[in-house]
Amino acid sequence: MGRRTQAERDAMTIEMGYALVSAAVLAGLTFAAVAAPALLLLDLGRTARTVVLTVAATIAVLAFVTRVVHVLWRFPTRPEGHRLDGAPDPAGLPRSGRSDPSP
Repeated sequence: MGRRTQAERDAMTIEMGYALVSAAVLAGLTFAAVAAPALLLLDLGRTARTVVLTVAATIAVLAFVTRVVHVLWRFPTRPEGHRLDGAPDPAGLPRSGRSDPSP
């Protein structure tokens, strides 16, 4: 397995930035969607308010991590059909059997 080109490193940097920014926006929106209705519409005590904020923060963190993993998992590692460990990607290999799909 050879070294990565500058274009591959740049693409990965941009993808990581996209993953982090989109995950931060998603986490903020998730926190607001969970916490705002309970805090603005209901008259909660101190303990209930703390519980709502803790649940909202926990769900926002889970949304953040899920988004980052989802975006980076889908990022292609090598365009020429090889995984990062050097093994050929089974999806990139030709299938055995007839090459012409017509009957």
